[in-house]
Amino acid sequence: MKKVFTFALILSGLSLLLALGLFLTGSGSHTALPVIGGLFLLAIGVRRSPATTSLTYTVLILTAVSVAMYQPQWFIRWGNFELKRLIIPLLQIIMFGMGSQSSLEDFAGIAKNPKGVLVGITSHYLIMPSIGFLLAVTFPLPPEIATGIILVGCSPSGLASNVMAYIARANVPLSVTVTAFSTLLSPLLTPALLQLLAGAFLPVDFWKMVMEIFNITILPIVAGLLFNALAYPGQSRRSIAIQIAVYFGIILLKNAIALVEGSTDFAETVGWNAFWFIGMPLLGGWLFQRWAGGRREIMDSILSTLSMVGITTIIVVITAAGQQSLLQVGLVLVLACFLHNTLGYFLGYWCCRLVGLSEQSSRSVAFEVGMQNAGMASGLALQMGQLATTGLAPAVFGPLMNTTGSMLANWWRSKPPQSEEVPAEPVSS
Repeated sequence: MKKVFTFALILSGLSLLLALGLFLTGSGSHTALPVIGGLFLLAIGVRRSPATTSLTYTVLILTAVSVAMYQPQWFIRWGNFELKRLIIPLLQIIMFGMGSQSSLEDFAGIAKNPKGVLVGITSHYLIMPSIGFLLAVTFPLPPEIATGIILVGCSPSGLASNVMAYIARANVPLSVTVTAFSTLLSPLLTPALLQLLAGAFLPVDFWKMVMEIFNITILPIVAGLLFNALAYPGQSRRSIAIQIAVYFGIILLKNAIALVEGSTDFAETVGWNAFWFIGMPLLGGWLFQRWAGGRREIMDSILSTLSMVGITTIIVVITAAGQQSLLQVGLVLVLACFLHNTLGYFLGYWCCRLVGLSEQSSRSVAFEVGMQNAGMASGLALQMGQLATTGLAPAVFGPLMNTTGSMLANWWRSKPPQSEEVPAEPVSS
C-alpha cells in the first residue's frame, strides 16, 4: 500500500502543478479537474506516513470545498429544498454525539484542577475574541465577513481539541473539562462578547442568539448525556433521575427566557423540547442497551461517521452559498483565520506557562484556546441570515484549525512533556 500512497502523492503534485500552470497562463476556467483530482489524490497520498495520516479527512474536506467552488449550484438547492436547512439538524446531531461521549464526570474535573480550568476558560474567552476583533478591524474585509471572524473568536472550544490534546500527550482530562465548561458558558458569553465586539459591524440580537445556542448546542448535548446514562452501564437510577430533573430545569429556563422575550407557546414548546431532548434519548439509550449490549464502540463509530459527514456538508453548503464573496476575499480571509488560529495556540500556551501551569496542561490549554466550535458559529451565522458572508469565516477556520492542530499535536508528540500533572489518558465516559 505504501507504493500506492507514494504514487498518489506524485500524481497529486503533478495535477496541482498543472492547475497552477493553467491559472498563470489565463486558463483558470480549465483548472477544475486538476484541482479536484489533485486534492483527492493528496487525501490518499498523505496516508503514506503515520505523521500525516490524520490529515486525510481535512484534505477530503478541501476536495469537497473545491467542488463547491467550481459548481456551487450543486449545493444550494435540490428541487424545492434549500440545502442550508440541513445545517441546524446536522449541528444538533454533532452536538448530540459530543454529549453521548461525555458524562457528568467531565464537569467534575474542575475540582481536580481548578487553576488549570480557570486559566483555560479565561484564556479562551479573552484571547480569541480579542484577536478576532483586532483582525476584523485590521484586515480589509466587508463588515459582514469581518463579523464572522469575531463570531468564531467568541465561540466555545471545539471538540477536536480533546483529540489533539491526546495526540500531543497533553492533559486530556483538563482539555475535556475546559471544553465542557466553555460550552456550558457559551449561551451567555458568546452573545455578550459578540454584541460588545461586533455590534458596530452588524446588529446582534442578544436574546435571540441565547435561544439559538440553547437549541443548537446545549439541548442536544443534554440529550447525549441522557442517552449516555441509559445506553452504558454504571449509573444508578438515582443519578439518572437527578439528571432528568436538572435537564428539565434547563428546558424550563430556556423557554422562560423565550416567554419573557414574547413567546406565546410556552407549554407546547416545553412539551416538545422534553419529548425530543429527554424522552427520545432515554428511549434510545434503553433500546441501545437492550439490543447492542451497551457496546460503546458501535455508537462511537456511528456518531463519528455522522459527525464527519455533517461537518463536511455544512462547510460545502456555506462555501457554495458564499462562492462570490470567497472569490473576492478568499486569500485575505484565509490569512486572517490562520493568524487567529495560530496566535490562539501561541498565546494560550504561554499564558499558562507564565502563571505556572505544567508543560502538559499548557499544551491542553493551547488547543482549547486555538480550536473553536466553528460548527456552532456556522449555525449562528445561518440564524442571523448571514450564511453567505458571516458564515464564511467559520467555514474556513474549521478545516484550517484541524490541519494546524494535527501538525502541532504530532510535533509535540515527538517531544514528551517535561512533567506530567495528570496521566495523558482519555477520560472514560
